[in-house]
Amino acid sequence: MTSPPDKRIKRIKTGFFERRMEMAKAGFISGSKILTHSATNFWASPEEKERNNKKLMSEQAQYMASEMGKLKGSVVKIGQMMALYGEYFLPKEITDALHTLEENTAELEWSAIETQLLQELGAHKLAKLEIDETPLAAASLGQVHRARRIEDGQELCIKVQYPGVAKSIDSDFNAIIQLLTLSQMITSKRAFEQWFREARAMLHQEVDYLQEAHNTEFAAQMLTGDLRYIVPQVFREFSSKKILTTSYEPGLVVTAAKVKKLSLRRRNHLAKASLDLFLSELFAWGEIQTDPNFGNYRVRLGDGKQPDQLVLLDFGAMKKFPPNFLNPFRNMISAAHHNRRDAFLENAIALEFMRADYPEDVLQNFADVAMEIIEPLAANYHNVPDFALNPKGEYRWAESKLPRRVAKKASQASLSKYFALPPKEFMFMNRKLMGVYSFVKTLGAEFNGGEVLKKYLS
Repeated sequence: MTSPPDKRIKRIKTGFFERRMEMAKAGFISGSKILTHSATNFWASPEEKERNNKKLMSEQAQYMASEMGKLKGSVVKIGQMMALYGEYFLPKEITDALHTLEENTAELEWSAIETQLLQELGAHKLAKLEIDETPLAAASLGQVHRARRIEDGQELCIKVQYPGVAKSIDSDFNAIIQLLTLSQMITSKRAFEQWFREARAMLHQEVDYLQEAHNTEFAAQMLTGDLRYIVPQVFREFSSKKILTTSYEPGLVVTAAKVKKLSLRRRNHLAKASLDLFLSELFAWGEIQTDPNFGNYRVRLGDGKQPDQLVLLDFGAMKKFPPNFLNPFRNMISAAHHNRRDAFLENAIALEFMRADYPEDVLQNFADVAMEIIEPLAANYHNVPDFALNPKGEYRWAESKLPRRVAKKASQASLSKYFALPPKEFMFMNRKLMGVYSFVKTLGAEFNGGEVLKKYLS
C-alpha cells in the first residue's frame, strides 16, 4: 500500500536529542494528567473511579500512540511490537491504542530513499537497475520499491531501510521506557524489563539486512523442492546491511476476494501449508519466524499445473530458541495432542509456568486452559463442542470460537494468583501460534490439525 501525497514525509527525525525530547514531553504531559486526575477523582465512588480511570487510560493511550506515530522509525516498530506482546505488562487500553500504529504507513520521499541507495550501493550498481520511485509498501523501518535489472529484465524488490533507524534503536527504547514510566502505565515491571531486553536484541537483528538475507537463504534451503512454498531469491550484489534486494514474487493477500472464493479443498491446502511451516520451524529447524503479520505472506494461485502456493516474504524476525525452552515446549505440544495431562504439567513446571507445590486444583485448572489452546492439534476431538466440527468430524477453524472459550475458562479458573510470568521465549512463540491459527481461520479451513502434527511426534 502506498501513501497519498499528503502522507509522504521528507525526513525522519533521527537526532538523539530531538527524539528523546519528543518522548519526554509526551511522558511529562501524560503523567501530569494522571496526577491531576488522581486528585480530582479522590472523592468519587468506587464505581465512578473505575469508570473514570478507564476513560483516562484510554485517552492517554491514544495520545501516547499518536505521539509515537509522529516519530516513525524504531519508535513505531517498538510500539507495534508492544501491541502484539504488551498483554503481559501493559493495560489493555494501551495495547488497543498501539494497534493503530500498524496503520502508520507514511512513505519517505524518493529523494531521501535515492540518497540511501547511493550511499549503500554506489552509482555504478544503481546504474544497472531501473527502480520505481513509488513504493510497493511502506513500514516503520523502511519501504519496498519494485525494480528491474536492465541487462536481463529480472524483476526485483528492493527493501530500503530508513536513514538513521539503526542508530536510534537504543535511544528510542530508552525514551519509551521513560515515557511509560512517567505516564505510570506499566502493570508488571518484571515482565516489562524482561520483554524489553529481548525485543531490543530482536530489533537490532531486524535492521541487519545481511542477517535477513542469510535467514532468507536458510529458509529457501530448508524448503527446497517443497512446491507449497515460494521463498524469494536474494541478490547479494544489490544488498547491504541497509538494503535487501530479492526477486519480485507477486501474490494475493490472504484476505483477497479471489482467495476467499477458492474451493474448500484449495483453502485447506493453503491452511495446512501454513500450519506445517510453523511445525517444521518448531520441530525441525529450531528457528522460527516470529512475526505473525499477514503482510509477510502472499498467495500465488495455481494454474492447473502448479498448485496454489504461499509466498514467504519476510525473514527479519527469525529467532533461534534454546534447547532448554524448545524441548519442554515441544513436549507440552505432544502431551496436549495425546491428552496426557501429567506429562503436560511436568513440562509446564519445567518451563516455570507452574510450580510442583501449587494446589492440585490450580494445576488441573491450568492444564484445562492451556491444553484447550492446543485443541485444534489434538489426536482426537472427543471433548470438542459439536459446533466446532463439520459433519465429517473435521475441525472448523473459523467456527470453533476457541479464543472466546479459552478466555472464559481462564477467567473462571482463578489462576492469576499462581500463574507465573512465562519465559520470554513463550511470549514470541505463543503470539506466532496465535498468528498461525488466525491465518488458518481467515482461510475458513476445515481439517484436523492433529493429522499435520503427528508426523513430527513419531
